[in-house]
Amino acid sequence: MALDRFTGMGMTEITVQVAQDCDVAVIGGGPAGSTAAAMLARMGHKVIVLEKDRHPRFHIGESLLPMNLPLFERLGVMEKVREIGVFKPGADFEADNERGYNTYAFARALGNSPPHAYQVWRQDFDKMLYDHARECGADAREGHEVRQVVQQSPRDSLIEVGTDTDETYRIRARYVMDASGRDAFLSSKKKLKRKNDEHQSAAIFGHFLGAQRRQGEDAGNISIYRFEHGWMWMIPLPGGVMSIGAVCRPAYLKQRKGRKVEFLLETLRMNAELWQRVERAELIGNEVRVTGNYSYDSTCMGGPGWVLIGDAFAFLDPVFSSGVYLAMSGAEQAVAMVDESLRHPQREAHLLRRLERRQRRGMRRFAFFIYRFNSPVMGEMFREPHNIWQIEQGVISMLAGDVFDSLKVWSRIKAFQLVYMISALFDWRNWRSERKCRLEQARQQFTGGDTPLDKV
Repeated sequence: MALDRFTGMGMTEITVQVAQDCDVAVIGGGPAGSTAAAMLARMGHKVIVLEKDRHPRFHIGESLLPMNLPLFERLGVMEKVREIGVFKPGADFEADNERGYNTYAFARALGNSPPHAYQVWRQDFDKMLYDHARECGADAREGHEVRQVVQQSPRDSLIEVGTDTDETYRIRARYVMDASGRDAFLSSKKKLKRKNDEHQSAAIFGHFLGAQRRQGEDAGNISIYRFEHGWMWMIPLPGGVMSIGAVCRPAYLKQRKGRKVEFLLETLRMNAELWQRVERAELIGNEVRVTGNYSYDSTCMGGPGWVLIGDAFAFLDPVFSSGVYLAMSGAEQAVAMVDESLRHPQREAHLLRRLERRQRRGMRRFAFFIYRFNSPVMGEMFREPHNIWQIEQGVISMLAGDVFDSLKVWSRIKAFQLVYMISALFDWRNWRSERKCRLEQARQQFTGGDTPLDKV
């Protein structure tokens, strides 16, 4: 390597080593970055992937969706996922029936989604995908952190990289794909990132040994519970481990005041059914993790010579385990766009607009359910599902990740939304009526019936 001078925006001039040029530089080695790198390398592109940490590294998000499976097949990792995963036949939600829950079995989905999924240790899953990208021909580097990207032209970006051994070098890339996850490197640098102030949440969770699994064919289900401040999950993992946690409003989580273990256990006790499955379990390593500010997106997905994929573009609340699927699916679509743009630059703007529309469409379809999940009406609809017009099967298809291309599925989801809106309207009217009754009772009790209602 030679030495060269490199001046970045807002940076002092520094001396760095000049690394080789590449067709595509991928920032981040999570599911989105590894998927993009593997596919681009197989197409014959020279790809460098830059991951600031070293695998395996911890990451939340162990539950995968059935729609991941066809992508695993195309990527060539299906057998590897099967080896490290727990078979997941569906998701269950608490209910007022004899079993105490309803199972939404993926086998009942309307579309062409597979009848099951898997749940994985994310550190093992992410490492497997990263190693696979390297096997496919990508130059996959670990402990290499991107510090600055300076775009000199649509097909000439200079990337400053620092290593965990205190070296600094640069890369020249024809295209930059940002898969930096919640760091959202380019989105933050370009001031594109925007929080969703209407849906902010935080999570507290740990891994338990000895928690009760469901019986029989439901043993691998992810279980979802509600409580006063949000919702909780139970995810079966290999080795008899269960990932258990709560997603809640940040204001509630702030009440922990430095406590983690005690606060998590206090929170889990707020749902009696969940606690019955957890009370005899052991918290592994007495370790509890906290993370927050889940929901955000970027004002645009890319521009000439660069694109955001996965969580670097947007992230939704994890209630339906959509994160890994949206990241990998978006990466696969972005790969096709980048490959075509490198060969036919005049098509890039059109392809990028189409890619962004598709990704936002899928996110909106998940978001309708996510942003209303804690509402009483949504809770009642999941607690007592009905399959009129195949609506329940449409919801199962959504839970499976089939949110992009199936008209049959989307028509049922639209029907669900209509039923929800009608039910919510009646629920609001009932609430107003009940409120008036309570105020009238209070007026009669405390004033003898002589004070106008609006003065109480």
